[in-house]
Amino acid sequence: MDMTQSPAPTHDPGPNDLLLVRRMAASPMNIWRCWTEPELLKQFFAPAPGKTTEAVIEPVPGGRFYTKMVFEEFGEIGGEGCVLLAEPGRRLVFTDALSQGFRPKDEAFFTADILLTPVEGGCEYRVIARHANAEAAQKHREMGFDSGWGQVAGQLEAVAASLG
Repeated sequence: MDMTQSPAPTHDPGPNDLLLVRRMAASPMNIWRCWTEPELLKQFFAPAPGKTTEAVIEPVPGGRFYTKMVFEEFGEIGGEGCVLLAEPGRRLVFTDALSQGFRPKDEAFFTADILLTPVEGGCEYRVIARHANAEAAQKHREMGFDSGWGQVAGQLEAVAASLG
């Protein structure tokens, strides 16, 4: 391989990854807008009855990805991260391993890799939650990845479909 050309980032799940796939009745651009416009993200990002009260999304590589969610049973949960890849209407990748400007953080939990593929009547929404090891993936599963991210996907679809 020519070392001046890097391979395209893969969107295949690995052994320590969790996968969520949904077909949504909303365009890839509307889903993208929901993920990258803070006021839209606040409408779907926390599984109800939780709320996302703050969001800063800079959809460029190195940009900030910050959210604060509030849950009655868990209190406030803040998440500071960094956008790694931003392809409008197609793919968004962000991580909590880095902060804005690709600054390393002391701890990391996962990287979210979101792929939007146009299909008849909307798009396929594919999320891979990438983890460093099996223990972190299992912890995310036990925290309710399937139910939580599944519920958020339904909320996302409703917001995105309302955009017309």
